[in-house]
Amino acid sequence: MNQQGESVTAAVLVIGDEILSGRTKDRNLGYIADYCTNIGIELREARVVPDVEDEIVAALNALRARYTYVFTTGGIGPTHDDITADAVAKAFGVAIGEDPRAIAVMAPRYAPGEFNAARRRMARIPAGADLLDNPISKAPGFRIGNVIVMAGVPNIMQAMLDSAAVGLKTGQKILARTVEAGGLPEGRYGTALSEVAAAHPDVAIGSYPAFVDGGFRNQIVIRGRDPQAIDAAHKAVEAMLAALSTHTQSP
Repeated sequence: MNQQGESVTAAVLVIGDEILSGRTKDRNLGYIADYCTNIGIELREARVVPDVEDEIVAALNALRARYTYVFTTGGIGPTHDDITADAVAKAFGVAIGEDPRAIAVMAPRYAPGEFNAARRRMARIPAGADLLDNPISKAPGFRIGNVIVMAGVPNIMQAMLDSAAVGLKTGQKILARTVEAGGLPEGRYGTALSEVAAAHPDVAIGSYPAFVDGGFRNQIVIRGRDPQAIDAAHKAVEAMLAALSTHTQSP
């Protein structure tokens, strides 16, 4: 655990042509975002790149230099287009090969003769990496430096993330408070909300409209680490909404 107030940041790098083509719908980013928020890590950026080694390497090097952690999902399976492990090794300038630790956990899962070359590809790990446990299909993820490399299959990714989280540095948990703006349109409170946000720089304030039951429902969310700062901003937002709700004007 970090000292209170120290920021721990992260990015997610989603890897795979199938995500960009729309064939596969990403289900991992939202899960990782929630997970990070709950343990005090600020997720600040997400990128999606194709199964192209140079693009993976470039994105990975940019993100790992900028953030405390980078989580990658996808591209560590048994087929020719699963090139994430090789790209990570290239980004770090290390060798890659079959890891005896990975072989040891994977081999017992298969009947004699079934642990073929394709499956052994999943035991190829960059030199110096630590393995991430995969209790579902045994083929491990890995962590090297500040990069956590996980599968794209959601339930396997989630298990690997649990394994990785044990060794992660975390910050003070981010708190959130939601204020219902009801049917008051954003156009009515946008300027006033900007003034509230400027007066409370220690928190982040966002407005989130949704179309529910045939009408708009607006919520204002206040986020921060200091409960007193959140309380103060909350009171200011409620006072602002109360003042505006006495008037009825078009958006």
